[in-house]
Amino acid sequence: MEKEKWLFIDTGLSAPSFNMAMDEALLDWHSEGKIPPVIRFYGWNPPTLSVGYFQKVEKEIDMEAVKAHQLGFVRRPTGGRGVLHEHELTYSVIVSEDHPEMPKTVTEAYRVISEGILKGFLHLGMDAYFAVPKTAEERDALKNPRSAVCFDAPSWYELVVEGRKVAGSAQTRQKGVILQHGSILLDLDEDKLFSLFKYPNERVKERMKKGFRDKAVAINDISPRKITLDEAKAAFYRGFAEGLNIDLEPYQLTEEQLAYVQKLAKDRYENDEWNYKR
Repeated sequence: MEKEKWLFIDTGLSAPSFNMAMDEALLDWHSEGKIPPVIRFYGWNPPTLSVGYFQKVEKEIDMEAVKAHQLGFVRRPTGGRGVLHEHELTYSVIVSEDHPEMPKTVTEAYRVISEGILKGFLHLGMDAYFAVPKTAEERDALKNPRSAVCFDAPSWYELVVEGRKVAGSAQTRQKGVILQHGSILLDLDEDKLFSLFKYPNERVKERMKKGFRDKAVAINDISPRKITLDEAKAAFYRGFAEGLNIDLEPYQLTEEQLAYVQKLAKDRYENDEWNYKR
């Protein structure tokens, strides 16, 4: 039986505003029936701190530290916590809510989409699996994460290797379309990451940092050999094709589409009102 064709786009290293505008534009075009579902890979130039749609920047983020590290800054259209996008492969998946393979609930759709990421880790020779919050305390932490750091907050169907979180993802549903995007960490500068958030005092910061180390890990911290970005791309490309049982077709944006993304980037994602609004 012939597999369904999805588009594949690799936009390489781009500005934070462009990255978020591209995901939103793909969602718009898919909702209008102009394009089929999409898998997209991308990176960040400059390295960037992105915050979740509902995060309070003034309360949680140390913007002086963001500037001192010369990082980009952007608010995502999805929920979740703060993510430092630096040594990673970022992915997004855009697919209709009423796609026959997509479950109706957010958590189950997350599991189906993340099957592609799970397979990618297996292709890298890593023993990854889904972990589900089991205790009432863990489930409560999902509703009220104590940390502003994405990889420190638990989530449903968390991707885990050796008991630690290896990918962080967030999802939104708009115009009948699911947008899920996330970070697959190759390497991580913990000191830089933890310098970007506000804490009541130094002791709390150190405690959070230690807790984070027990919960999250980058691929190259546990891989017996160094995994390059190109290797990761090849593994997760295969992973998504197998995990979602699809054929991926490379796609190039038209000049008109590119202009739409650039306008959206400027109007929304470079706009202080959007980025600092809460």
